[in-house]
Amino acid sequence: MVNKLIVSNILYRPIRTAVSALAVAIEVAMVMLFVGLAHGLLNESAHRVEGVGADILVQPPGSSFLFALSQAPMPLKIGDRLKEIPHVLAVAPVFFNFISTSLTVIYGIDMSSFDDVTGGFTYYPGSRPLRDPYDLLVDNLYAKANHVKIGDTLTLLNHQFHVSGIVEHGKGARLFIPLQTAQDLMQEPDKASLFFIKCTEPGYADAVTDAIRQLLHGYQVRPVNEYLSLMTSNNLPGLNAFITVVIIIAVGIGFLVIFLSMYTTVTERTREIGILKSLGASKRYIIAVILREAGLLSAVGIIVGYGIAAVTRKVLIAYFPTLFIELTIQWAVYAAILALAGSMVGAFYPAMRAARLDPVDALAYE
Repeated sequence: MVNKLIVSNILYRPIRTAVSALAVAIEVAMVMLFVGLAHGLLNESAHRVEGVGADILVQPPGSSFLFALSQAPMPLKIGDRLKEIPHVLAVAPVFFNFISTSLTVIYGIDMSSFDDVTGGFTYYPGSRPLRDPYDLLVDNLYAKANHVKIGDTLTLLNHQFHVSGIVEHGKGARLFIPLQTAQDLMQEPDKASLFFIKCTEPGYADAVTDAIRQLLHGYQVRPVNEYLSLMTSNNLPGLNAFITVVIIIAVGIGFLVIFLSMYTTVTERTREIGILKSLGASKRYIIAVILREAGLLSAVGIIVGYGIAAVTRKVLIAYFPTLFIELTIQWAVYAAILALAGSMVGAFYPAMRAARLDPVDALAYE
């Protein structure tokens, strides 16, 4: 009987019901999409570094594990010393060039050594390796997102580059230029920002890491598995703060709309509540009816929110292929809990107000 009453009340006001459920849906979708985008881009960046195939990363002293923040170069000749360490198969120097307007890192690479570490690029038909000083390789996702074709000319770092090839994504960066060109553009000849090291066997990574640390005191020497463990939101305070702000805004939207909806509902149904109380309905019963109605609205909104998040993800990825949005079950549950909790808190005061109504005054209410 109570459930029938609640459903009837919701269906009686379809516009308000739709708006309330949509507010909860937007709350759920915002939480899932923004958290999914932040974690997706972070994890995808880590997977691209892992896809290089190196076992160890060597960076200058005090450099960040976020490559875009690591512009400090180190002498290129260090690579020759690294090659002499037992169980080192290949060493590939990389020089970073950062495009601040698009937050893009360009790898300056030596084709031969980079191929030795990575096993080589997978080229799309018509592509060729870097050969001339201003040749440029782009990965397939960047090419799709920016409508780039082989033979095009792109302006990067205030210079024009010729797209010599399109390669399969997953080899660290999305853009690759010759190492010497990258050094010249930054006026850092014979320097490198990072050394990728490939061991003869992955099992030698720890021994080689220890040997490098003894050789290069103070340098950042990280096995790839250690690097991957650093690529989490817990190591990026700014990212955690961003996620927290988004969640607060989203929950605030749901709370305010549910509060307004339930408060207005109680006001409109004052006479109805008076009739229920005159028939013996307790305060607990009245509160339960209001909260269950808010809970039903939240449940509908949560389901709709899941749908909005899934559809929005597909649309964004279709238009922006370089975006990675991870919609996880864990955050789907968190978003549902936050939405439901916000709705219950928003409905609690209206429910208490309804429960405190005097039956005589409520029956006389017009």
